[in-house]
Amino acid sequence: MMFKVSSPLLVFAAVASAHFQLQFPVPRGAFVASNEPNFCDGYQNSVNNRSTFPLNGGFISYKSGHPHSTNAVLISIDQDPQSFSAFNTSSTGVQLPFAVPFFELNTAGTFCFPLNIGDLNIQGVTNGSNVTIQVMYNGGDGNLFQCSDLTLVEDFSIPSNISCANNTATSTSTSPSSTSTSSNSSDATPVHAQWLATVGLIGIVIFIGLSGL
Repeated sequence: MMFKVSSPLLVFAAVASAHFQLQFPVPRGAFVASNEPNFCDGYQNSVNNRSTFPLNGGFISYKSGHPHSTNAVLISIDQDPQSFSAFNTSSTGVQLPFAVPFFELNTAGTFCFPLNIGDLNIQGVTNGSNVTIQVMYNGGDGNLFQCSDLTLVEDFSIPSNISCANNTATSTSTSPSSTSTSSNSSDATPVHAQWLATVGLIGIVIFIGLSGL
């Protein structure tokens, strides 16, 4: 049985009532608030009509309903990932990093941040690869999940009608990565150690259970 303290599975494992909505890339299915505490918002299988997404220079956008939240993005390279463990280790044994490491957002509204999948240097991921990302969100009352199934294209340009702009309710935010999307870096801060320190024994127990899925 695998056990890694740094695993994404360790940190998100509870029932939630708060909500966020993935705007771009397109999620697996229509938003269902009551299903968000479940794997991929309750959509177990990948879709056939995957969204085309840049191998480099992409971004994620979603609406946050809470003034304070902890966020991260996982990635799977399996063709049809159906469990949390597929976002930790692929079916071929490839260890998977965070697509976007944990960060804290101190504002509500629409939030956008870069996603450069090519920079992750995942074995076998190149132009034309199929991947799935899973956005994880905690607004203080539980953990929520939404997935998007993607085909990566090296020279793909995101359509001009899809913009990366932070239109938050209280203030603007920066990206959790080194690429800035707007001003005021105090609204988005990394929380790797802080989050791991707060999950406690329950996160470890649930992680052990999920690792066998």
